[in-house]
Amino acid sequence: MKQFLELLGVIALVQGVGGLVSAASGRSGGWGLVRLLDFLDGYEIYASVTLIVLSLALFAAAESRKKSGG
Repeated sequence: MKQFLELLGVIALVQGVGGLVSAASGRSGGWGLVRLLDFLDGYEIYASVTLIVLSLALFAAAESRKKSGG
């Protein structure tokens, strides 16, 4: 379970950072989950920051699993 949470955290982190870079560069042909979802149009930065925060929470959950021995 710890490795699964870490994998999800890495994926969320990569997607969030990629979305921020894409939004900051102003390129309309960016990559990633945030660009593919039409309902996030105009909210790319918020969604990317949310993904980064989610990745930190997933890393913290994985770390707490490691300490509890599970």
